[in-house]
Amino acid sequence: MSDPTYHPLAPSSELEEGKGRPYELDGHRIALVRHEGVVYAIDDLCPHADASLAFGPVENGCIACPWHYAEFRLATGEVLSGPSPRGLRTYAVEEANGEVSVCLELTAAGEPAKTSPDE
Repeated sequence: MSDPTYHPLAPSSELEEGKGRPYELDGHRIALVRHEGVVYAIDDLCPHADASLAFGPVENGCIACPWHYAEFRLATGEVLSGPSPRGLRTYAVEEANGEVSVCLELTAAGEPAKTSPDE
């Protein structure tokens, strides 16, 4: 794998502590969420009913779907409570010089991204 590419997505100043914001990058709907000073990038759509997770409550390293309250871990995308049938894709994030950049090729753990959540 060649060097991963990080794409500038948002100014750091747009991201408030404990809140998410929706963005789109190359056809991917991504929620950026700042929690305890760290920026996380996850799929923005809940796998249960396609609600925007960017508007869900953030607490204890998790985000909940604002519609039916499925809960996901920000760092891993793991589903912690239903009704979601699966977890979320995460993306690697870099924050430097007032800019947040996201890599579509890597997960938050730095592993190569899967093309679908079921892989």
